[in-house]
Amino acid sequence: MEMGSSEVVNDRVIIGIDPGSNIMGYGVLHHKGKDLILIAYGIERFEGEEEHLMKIKKIFERVIALIEKYLPDEMAIEAPFYGKNIQSMLKLGRAQGAAISAALSRQIPVVEYSPKRVKMSVTGKGNATKEQVAYMMTKMLKMTTIPETFDATDAIAIALCHFNSRNAPVKSSKSWGAFLKENPDRMK
Repeated sequence: MEMGSSEVVNDRVIIGIDPGSNIMGYGVLHHKGKDLILIAYGIERFEGEEEHLMKIKKIFERVIALIEKYLPDEMAIEAPFYGKNIQSMLKLGRAQGAAISAALSRQIPVVEYSPKRVKMSVTGKGNATKEQVAYMMTKMLKMTTIPETFDATDAIAIALCHFNSRNAPVKSSKSWGAFLKENPDRMK
């Protein structure tokens, strides 16, 4: 099936990646029938590597390892965003490129989502805080604990945004409370 098709696949694995040159978050969701199951989530750390190009190599290798372990059908990744520090933006762009290249090398389709769209999809507010995103992930996916960093919950949210964009698009709400009331099915 092509990504642009209107047909919804009911048995697929989605990996979400929150790229970073120091810490990369990942989240893996399995959509099977009517169920959406959180399979795995976590972070990969690259702070120990002093040379930036070695970090890029490690990011590529770690994404390949995640693909081989979880066999995703699709990958969703946070799209580049503009920041004040040009050097940080370049490093982030390289990290994103390494993750995308890893997926494409294994013929995994990749879709990018802006941070604002991810937040809108999972909280109803494009300017939601990382804490609100993490809270929604714990409630929507019945997580018993919040991961130690927001990189993992952000990655889960990216995968969930991809799922939502193909299955249950969300409209903007006036407030976070309104979003929760208007979308009770997302809190099951």
